[in-house]
Amino acid sequence: MMMTLGMLVFMRQTLPYQGLQHNVDYRWPTNSRVGQRASTQFLGPGDEKITLSGLLLPEITGGKLSLLTLKTMADQGRAWPLIGGDGTIYGMYVLTDFSEDHSEFFADGSARRISFTVNLLRVDESLTAMFGDLKQQANSLLGQSGNLSSSVQSVMGSVASQAKGIIGGLLS
Repeated sequence: MMMTLGMLVFMRQTLPYQGLQHNVDYRWPTNSRVGQRASTQFLGPGDEKITLSGLLLPEITGGKLSLLTLKTMADQGRAWPLIGGDGTIYGMYVLTDFSEDHSEFFADGSARRISFTVNLLRVDESLTAMFGDLKQQANSLLGQSGNLSSSVQSVMGSVASQAKGIIGGLLS
């Protein structure tokens, strides 16, 4: 597996890309001053874009079905998690642009070579915003497990007293 976008797995059998370009813009607006250089101010990160480009050989790699899956995802207009095959979590991305070029055709008109380019745009604030406060989530899970534990103990106590009553009734 090279990468996943939502449930679409980029690998040799689906959409193996040969190029990955990752661009991050940083916002540094300027303010003109008389007789001096313009002053600049850092406003934070701007757009983060990823471009995937590749060549499909349908006899060996993915083909029309893989491209149709990608186009269907783009048509939904949703953000999808992008995760690298090495475990890198890139964030939530939308498909902003998709192009394909067919060449070298079989006798039936299907392409022997399909080159494609996919442009993705990151839409989440940050990985912290995407996952939230992990400490808060862990404390919440611990609190829920404590509540579950007391509920289980209560049910077990009730079952034990009922069983004791049934056994006592059978013995008398």
